[in-house]
Amino acid sequence: MTTQQSKGTALITGASTGIGAVYADRLARRGFDLILVARDQQKLDALAARLRKETGRAVSTLKADLTVAADLRTVERRLAEDSRITMLVNNAGVGATAPLLESKVEDLDRMISLNVIALTRLTHAAAPGFAARGNATIINIASIVAIAPEVLNGSYGGSKAYVLALTQSMHKELGDKIRVQAVLPGATSTAFWDVAGTPVQYLPQEIVMTAEDMVDAALAGLDQGEVVTIPSLPDLAEWERFNAARMEMATRLSRNTPAARYLTEKVQ
Repeated sequence: MTTQQSKGTALITGASTGIGAVYADRLARRGFDLILVARDQQKLDALAARLRKETGRAVSTLKADLTVAADLRTVERRLAEDSRITMLVNNAGVGATAPLLESKVEDLDRMISLNVIALTRLTHAAAPGFAARGNATIINIASIVAIAPEVLNGSYGGSKAYVLALTQSMHKELGDKIRVQAVLPGATSTAFWDVAGTPVQYLPQEIVMTAEDMVDAALAGLDQGEVVTIPSLPDLAEWERFNAARMEMATRLSRNTPAARYLTEKVQ
């Protein structure tokens, strides 16, 4: 049990299992009190009880399905009104592995609702107070498909590209007030894959990281000041070159004339 002074409260979505539960464990041991958000009250209660016993931190739970408007608004209000909250971990999300033509549009709609709309609303709810108080952090769990959309279902990749773009934009807009991080995991050993449609045991095991290793790497990246953390990427310079090329090209993306290759001779 720890008696260290509280670093504030971290609200974690999708906290009952997998990556979210590991974040809860690691942040509690770092001195954060917790608000655990997920749909399964029984799992939330079991995790909260264990963490209270092992870490001595204050741990509360908030049962919510973030695809249900009333539940989402409840979590938004908590973020907007509770000044003790100093960290938001936007972890709740769902994936898709089937090709577009084999996917049910209702499933894609729900995925976008959770991965994009809920994440945006929670971020928007937390950001004003975080910016005003300072010393606060927003961690957004994206995916490597944000920069490699060909790997899985394109709608899933698009939803995670949104998470990455939002985080990068927030860093530019609010980086002097709020610490932000996008985490881009590769394949991680969680129940995510069962829901997405491809159980993790069918993946090559050399590409699958444990949730514990993934979160530990992500938090190390946060400690090192990274805005974007890719836990599996061996050479950080690869990402830095990729990002630098993107930003340098941005200076030429909007001009008052078409590129020369699109200009044709006018018919006389």
